[in-house]
Amino acid sequence: MERARFHYINGQWCEPTGAEWIDVRNPASESVVARVPAGTAADVDRAVAAARGAFAGFSTTSVADRLAMLRRIIEVYRTRQDEIAAVLSEEMGTPITLARSLQAPRGGDHFAATADALEAFAFEERIANGLVIHEAIGVAALITPWNWPLNQIAAKLAPALAAGCTVVFKPSEIAPLNAVILAEVLHEAGIPAGVFNLVHGDGPGVGRAMAQHPDIDMISFTGSTRAGVSVAIDAAPSVKRVAQELGGKSANILMADADFEAVVPRGFTSMCTNAGQSCNAPSRMLVPADRYEDVVALIRRTAAEIPIGQPADPATVLGPVANANQFTRVQGFIEQAMAEGAELICGGPGRPPGFNAGYFVRPTAFGRVTAAMTIAKEEVFGPVLSVQTYKTIDEAIAIANDSPYGLAAYVQGRDQEAVRAVARRLRVGMVSANYPRQNLQAPFGGYKQSGNGREYGKFGLAEFLETKVILMD
Repeated sequence: MERARFHYINGQWCEPTGAEWIDVRNPASESVVARVPAGTAADVDRAVAAARGAFAGFSTTSVADRLAMLRRIIEVYRTRQDEIAAVLSEEMGTPITLARSLQAPRGGDHFAATADALEAFAFEERIANGLVIHEAIGVAALITPWNWPLNQIAAKLAPALAAGCTVVFKPSEIAPLNAVILAEVLHEAGIPAGVFNLVHGDGPGVGRAMAQHPDIDMISFTGSTRAGVSVAIDAAPSVKRVAQELGGKSANILMADADFEAVVPRGFTSMCTNAGQSCNAPSRMLVPADRYEDVVALIRRTAAEIPIGQPADPATVLGPVANANQFTRVQGFIEQAMAEGAELICGGPGRPPGFNAGYFVRPTAFGRVTAAMTIAKEEVFGPVLSVQTYKTIDEAIAIANDSPYGLAAYVQGRDQEAVRAVARRLRVGMVSANYPRQNLQAPFGGYKQSGNGREYGKFGLAEFLETKVILMD
């Protein structure tokens, strides 16, 4: 059944100024499940005015008050977590088990991690005769993608509020319903009117108006590198701060002493988690040339065992990609890789057997990939792995670094010192060694065309702060 949603501005739900609406589709059935307004510049103006009006009061609240607010948000959020998981499964096709275990909880986890960072953060420090003060930058605009919605929303919103900023927020029009629930959570938690404002819409209609708005002091954007460039250009005339987390093409180096029976299946399964729609996915597997055939056999075995199914089925690991455009894009990359001569290890074009509707993609891997091939260079954002071979570890590092992106990398090996030595030479913002556990206090962000700035913990908090010094003898 279709459901219509409104904007949330100045503490209340309000109708849009425009007449256009955007359909939200279930990617497993391709049916319309809701509609949200196609916001306009006038809607952005209203939200910015509300945020600007609330800033003077909210920015001067005490750390204790903001901590208490974050704790209330966490408490209310946890009561809605199962509902959020169900909505994520419906609007973006997330397998329900993943939605319940990781996608939905992660929003609350980031608020909790930010609360811990806020409690320990030094907003004032003495440097000789200078008192250095960190204070809220102002009105912050947040633009988030559809692939890990609550993770990326909370990773921006929690530190913005912790810093004392007021917020104008645009969720992805592809998966906006989880953001509606989050707005309800904040409202129930008692966040003051104007501190948080949500405007639905697309990039050209709302995102651009936010980037260009003279009364917005900073913009935090997560999305494609192409869109990030546009945001930076639009923001430049007002000299607002721009923090960006953009694309990636992460290398996964399997060293000669790695446990291939363990790390190859895990690496390929990682590419199928969330249907491969993760900016930091290990999409380039780099393997010793003399182990190539072993790796191919392990990938084929793993692909045959990955449960593909409807998002509502608890057994499903690989559901659909999130929308029709993404399905077409992924299919194009698969067909291009085949045309350029990559060896098809498993999968291939078209839907998996038995699926005649929905945006389902076969779990796919290509081997004998060379640096000149598109599949080695471009971010696919689907369950598609490329396998490249190397003869020496120096060659593996050179292949890994030969990318315009620098978000993440992975290294697998038994010799911890050797793994750490390789990690130090990789030109990326994050290196995961032997598939470690997540750390929400460690910095998240990349080098080169993967963006600038950092999120998570104290690093994310610092992005929303200005630095002032008072000199006095």
